Amino acid sequence: MVRLNVLGVVVAGLLAVMVLRLWTLQVIQHATLATTVNADTLRTVSVPAPRGLIVGRNDTELASNQVEQEIVLSRSEAALHPSVVGAVAALVGKTPTQIKAALADSQYSLYQPVPVMVNAPVATVLYVEEHQAEFPGVSVEQVTQRSYPQGTATSTPFTHVLGYVGAITAKELAAHPHQGYTQGSQIGTTGLEQEYQSYLRGTPGTEELEVNRLGTVVGVAKRTKPVQGDTVVTHLDLGLEKTAEAALKSDILRDRKTIDPLNGKYPTANSGALVVMDVRTGAVLAMASYPTYNLNEWIGGISTANYAAIQAVGAEPNYAIQGVYTPGSSFKLASATAALQRGLISPYVPYHDTGTFTIPGCTGNGCTLHDDTPSDAGQIRMPLALAESDDDYFYNIGYQFWIKRATYGLTPIQNTAAQYGLGQLTGIDLPGEIAGQVDSPQLRIKLHKEYPASYPNAGWYVGDNLEMAFGQGETLLTPIEMADAYATFANGGTRYQPQVAAAIVTPSGKVVKRMAPKVTGHVSLPSSIYTPMLQGFEGAVYNPKGTAYYTYLQYAHFSPSQFMIAGKTGTASVSVGATTQPDAWFVGFGPIPNPQYVVVCVVGHGGYGDAAAAPAVMNVFNYLVTNPISSPVQLPTANHPPTVTPPKTNPPANGTP
Repeated sequence: MVRLNVLGVVVAGLLAVMVLRLWTLQVIQHATLATTVNADTLRTVSVPAPRGLIVGRNDTELASNQVEQEIVLSRSEAALHPSVVGAVAALVGKTPTQIKAALADSQYSLYQPVPVMVNAPVATVLYVEEHQAEFPGVSVEQVTQRSYPQGTATSTPFTHVLGYVGAITAKELAAHPHQGYTQGSQIGTTGLEQEYQSYLRGTPGTEELEVNRLGTVVGVAKRTKPVQGDTVVTHLDLGLEKTAEAALKSDILRDRKTIDPLNGKYPTANSGALVVMDVRTGAVLAMASYPTYNLNEWIGGISTANYAAIQAVGAEPNYAIQGVYTPGSSFKLASATAALQRGLISPYVPYHDTGTFTIPGCTGNGCTLHDDTPSDAGQIRMPLALAESDDDYFYNIGYQFWIKRATYGLTPIQNTAAQYGLGQLTGIDLPGEIAGQVDSPQLRIKLHKEYPASYPNAGWYVGDNLEMAFGQGETLLTPIEMADAYATFANGGTRYQPQVAAAIVTPSGKVVKRMAPKVTGHVSLPSSIYTPMLQGFEGAVYNPKGTAYYTYLQYAHFSPSQFMIAGKTGTASVSVGATTQPDAWFVGFGPIPNPQYVVVCVVGHGGYGDAAAAPAVMNVFNYLVTNPISSPVQLPTANHPPTVTPPKTNPPANGTP
């Protein structure tokens, strides 16, 4: 009996404990356990937002979005029905191995279907929908992809400026923690797409997916819609850009078929760039780089073969901000300014050019330098020295600064070049800008330390000072630096930061940010300096002795009374193997007397500046004469959203200079 009583007490105790436990689970811990259960069955995934638009100054869409059909495959269904892998591969034109690799790709969420075909043709989409039973786990989704409404199937304007979008890398993912990026995120990789990624990306949405114990999505518990990214409004003019790109390409292709009289060979003319800026604000109106490529190749991911082809021809760098070229006589802007600022020379006192300059006290080879054009010899003043690009005149400037270094220091020309921004980053709102370099004693010491075999001597001598004065030696500049420097001169001495973007605007038309002109420096250019130099730059175009005179007569189709310009050629000796193939420059600005535009063209290894670069600049001015940039940047609004219709343009000038 005692045993039964003890057993009854034990049983009663166990029942009491069980009841208490059940009460605890159902009442006290109900909320906590419910959350835990839901966490086990709900999975939150990110839904990418449509990217913001990139538009031109006339509110014309340059980079847009289009809705495409994408065929996707569920991982769990593919595991349950292995035969679907082969069926899908045959459907989309891939191999089963490629489909399996896509299913194993960690960039895609485990709870979202994997894309196996982007931009699927309508016929393929209809076939899937009509034969769903044959393709378990296969479905069709609508996604947005970048599109370029101003381009064609084979070309896109503003390629290097716009840039492209690609899958985020592990390094980029680590660099953007806690910002909502996932392994499958798309991110701007170059150009404006990268520079303004934080605005363009938008706000991703979310989906709370109901997942069963096998990992299969069985429903959607909650959705948060994504918000499209902001619109980047630029200063870029579509018609001007198309003109610039065509002019640059035409120049380079013509250069390759024109024998260089310097060496009797065809130039390689392997790369080039053309930049148009507003000298009053630093606004970038057009920017062309050649060779170029087609942004459409990046939509949905570029193929290995296409990417290799782009790299093989050197098309991916933006040569306007990443190409460095020896400036030659275009650098005389800095040398002339330095000499006049310091009173080294008087602009209207003649210098007797004999056609050669022999360095006093020098013995051995390289002591005598020659004018590139023997006819330049005679009594030369500063305006004519700039117009005909007289070398002897600038040899003398370099020499005079050398012998008077105790008075002016060792780097007066370099100091003035720095005021113009030469050899420095301009700060343009595009990623990957490269800074050029201006030859100097400090640079030679640096090069000797880094490359002792190539630069065995770290010294700086009189010959180096002469070479630097006319843009040779180790001086290398980018086209955007040159554009900024001449824009600074053209506007009277204020250096602005080049700026592509003008504003950031929400899809509804609310202005998020305006980019005001940013002053980055000043150059003292009183009329005693500005006037004689401007006369020289005008003479380069209109004086029969000017280096661009005959190019102007051949390619410009406007008169000085209609639109007056000034300019400077540059022809820089560059050794390519056993021959010399000059880097060719031409810089033009106008209309005089109140310049608005500066246009810079450079062709690497292209030949003489007047023949290899100046024609492109003249053709750009032909366009600007009849299509002036006279209206402010137009911002999109809710009532007037961006349009894909390009603005109307007038035919370029077609008269007689």
